[in-house]
Amino acid sequence: MIPRAFSVRRYSPELGTWGKLTARDSVLRKLDWTLLLCCVALSLIGSLLVFSATRNRIELNHGDQYQFFLHHLLNTGIGLALAGCTIWLGHRTLRGAIPILYGMSVVLALLVLTPLGATINGSRSWLAIPGGFSLQPAEFAKITITLGMAMLLASRVDAGDRQHPGHYTVVQALGLAAVPVAVIMLMPDLGSVMVLGAIILGVLLASGASNRWILGLLGTGVIGCLTIWQLGLLDDYQIARFAAFANPSLDPAGVGYNTNQARIAIGGGGLTGSGLFHGSQTTGQFVPEQQTDFIFTVAGEELGFLGAGLIIILLGVVLWRACRIARETTELYGTIVAAGIIAWFAFQSFENIGMTLGIMPVTGLPLPFVSYGGTSMFAVWIAIGLLQSIRVQRPVSASR
Repeated sequence: MIPRAFSVRRYSPELGTWGKLTARDSVLRKLDWTLLLCCVALSLIGSLLVFSATRNRIELNHGDQYQFFLHHLLNTGIGLALAGCTIWLGHRTLRGAIPILYGMSVVLALLVLTPLGATINGSRSWLAIPGGFSLQPAEFAKITITLGMAMLLASRVDAGDRQHPGHYTVVQALGLAAVPVAVIMLMPDLGSVMVLGAIILGVLLASGASNRWILGLLGTGVIGCLTIWQLGLLDDYQIARFAAFANPSLDPAGVGYNTNQARIAIGGGGLTGSGLFHGSQTTGQFVPEQQTDFIFTVAGEELGFLGAGLIIILLGVVLWRACRIARETTELYGTIVAAGIIAWFAFQSFENIGMTLGIMPVTGLPLPFVSYGGTSMFAVWIAIGLLQSIRVQRPVSASR
């Protein structure tokens, strides 16, 4: 039985009115269960991989081999709760709160640049919280930029003023995104900036903005990267990562160590892997940050090509269901939000898996749902809540 409080309102074009969903059209019946179950499966697989990567790391778990495993499950549970709250509130309700959410995300990002900021793995992109916890504001910026740009780009079309967002509206949307992007670049967190760039492109494409804006943004991005490189605005560790990507044989015991060890771990897995908890590279602790950035190496070594391929397939199904939600809704705002999430998940997954295979530079991005990390887990589950809300609250005429 569905609680009375857990209901949403849906618009009926035939009646021209809003009404609560009936028991037959309950929230649970309207959820995309394929999407939800794939995300849960990824998180559960991730918990086993995190356990394998950390159970022998005494310097990390302080003698408690189940610490990271239980924390990952707890983060998943909290993420599911956040997704449920997002569905209950609805993406349309959150649309009215976007200015507040956007302001909060910018303030949190700015606090990282103060003494409250913490440096982890060479990047000052974390916010220290009392009690030994930390928060990565860039993860929440992915959500607020998606929502904020969608609100601005869809506003003119929703009002019936035009069929596609005009140039002034696009400028406003890009200006909204530029503030958090600039702050995150100052940290510097280049990986998150790359994801935000993918989100911005995805949002603009879905909005129907002129192709001149897309080409101009791509050109500006290339020029910006070259300028940053020439002016020496990157930190030494970031330059070293790009140098190791360009030349894998460069300093294999130094800057190229992570990538080389990741390749050895994945290459040693073969077709079926060495067996969960039996990977020599994982047990021997040869791959750094294996529970977070390089979690895919555990899957490649211990589960082999088949297990690693299963993770890729599950991520592919998540993207497929998200694309279906974006296609089936007749609401431009919902379509743009879904497109931003698709671009986010697709680029971040490709970058994370690519850097373990040596086809992408090491940027410190987690694998969605699989890598250990509270803030990243919360953010991706909120995004899933937004996708489910778009599906649940879509107009009747869009349903099958």
